[in-house]
Amino acid sequence: MERPIIIGTRGSDLALWQANYTKSLLEAKGHAVELKIIQTSGDRTQQWETSFDKLEGKGFFTKELEEALLKKEIDMAVHSHKDVPTENPPGLLIAGVSHREDPSELLIIRKEHVDDKKKFSLKAGAIVGTSSARRKSQLLAFRPDIQIKDMRGNVPTRIQKLRDGQYDAILLAAAGVERLQLNLEDLHTELLNPREFIPAPAQGVLAWQVREDDMKLMDVIDEISNFDVRVRINLEREVLNLFEGGCQLPLGVYCETEEDDDRLKFKLWVSHADHATAQPRQLCFETLDTDGFADMVVEHIKHIKARKVFITRPSAEGDYFYDALARLGFAVEGKSLIEFKPIRFTKVPEAEWIFFSSKHAVKYFFLQKPELGKVKFGCIGTGTSAALRAYGHRADFIGQSTDTKLVGKQFGAKAGAGKILFPIARGSMQTVQWQIPKRDNVINLEVYATLKHSVEINPETEVVVFTSPSNVEAFFEKNKLAPHQKAVAMGEATGQALDKLKIKNYTLPPTFDDLGLVQAVMMVSR
Repeated sequence: MERPIIIGTRGSDLALWQANYTKSLLEAKGHAVELKIIQTSGDRTQQWETSFDKLEGKGFFTKELEEALLKKEIDMAVHSHKDVPTENPPGLLIAGVSHREDPSELLIIRKEHVDDKKKFSLKAGAIVGTSSARRKSQLLAFRPDIQIKDMRGNVPTRIQKLRDGQYDAILLAAAGVERLQLNLEDLHTELLNPREFIPAPAQGVLAWQVREDDMKLMDVIDEISNFDVRVRINLEREVLNLFEGGCQLPLGVYCETEEDDDRLKFKLWVSHADHATAQPRQLCFETLDTDGFADMVVEHIKHIKARKVFITRPSAEGDYFYDALARLGFAVEGKSLIEFKPIRFTKVPEAEWIFFSSKHAVKYFFLQKPELGKVKFGCIGTGTSAALRAYGHRADFIGQSTDTKLVGKQFGAKAGAGKILFPIARGSMQTVQWQIPKRDNVINLEVYATLKHSVEINPETEVVVFTSPSNVEAFFEKNKLAPHQKAVAMGEATGQALDKLKIKNYTLPPTFDDLGLVQAVMMVSR
């Protein structure tokens, strides 16, 4: 460019960081750059009593910048991409996007309101500050006991309000906190998994907006733009556009890619609720072909029907599977087809790690009040890690895949040469253990046994959820799967038990926990 590129930006600390970051990228390519600060409607409404979930996504943080672009007062505008409406004003377009910072949500908690035994480490009844309908719906889904209080202000202001005691905790985009390099040592932080607590479409990405006739500047922006990120967030924003909503819509969408036989597989996590206090529908989709993918995702979500579900375990207080589906109108019946019998042990073998493959292993190990030295913990799934938390311990490794062999390989790499204790059920398949490179490092400790007792289930059941291989065996002693019934298998081992019985048409959850089971039920409930 022969002349300096004028970047328009809001005046908040975060917006200025984003503009200066963009400026540095352009200057590194040899371009002269100037900044121009422009106040937006979103900045002026920071003091309003209106919740931001009524404002965001309607141009409140972009309108004045876009007007300045059209008037040629600036050459490009830098936005947080999640704040940009899905449709550009005539004459403007998004010419490029930055790399993606961590898209996760960051829960920041006053230390006196931390409870490590609770989901997200929040004490019961905590007051959490957020003005986002998306965050409200997911927070209340996972922790219906908490209170939500609207919150306004820029990132430093919100954190100061937390320190002042106006809230027990607040929820912010991790990327904003990281970019500002804020000191949070006096507070407790929890980084929420974006596959579990779904972020806003394009969260963590900067959007660079220009006039559509400014071809020279588009060529310049191509030099700093990240094409791979753009492909992923375009999918996220296409889903947002098809739902015809902005940030006021309780919608989270997050996309990742992975290699699959030299092809790129797209994995899309979605959380969609009817309103801020409604239970969200949570799903995970996969595809190798993105053509029409967003349309399929939205159509599937819009046509989910509440079904009659049977799960091979009884309900328990705080059971997310039961609670989430019940709030969506599903009729859920649960009954374990196996009984558990504890097996006594006299001492705990010495080991550097203790690995749990199930909540039952956690329960029957800790019920015997074992004496433990300094040890690390590993487990499969967030459900097992939550059970571990209830006994006052946190997992140093959590295997998220439903492929138990893959979890075993990942854990083996993490554990290294250390001895590993596996509290197990009698007759366990020991899939994780067989993936440990040095078998001499594996110590099995039987802590419970299972006894089968099959029962006949209601023939009107439409979805059957199998939670273990033993439950599969017990179920088919007195039942068959009717043509109208869909099967969900919790993990590869349970799926293999169905395979042995020639049951091929079943669905595996994306993760080895209750949320994964809910997502699987959503996938078969059209």
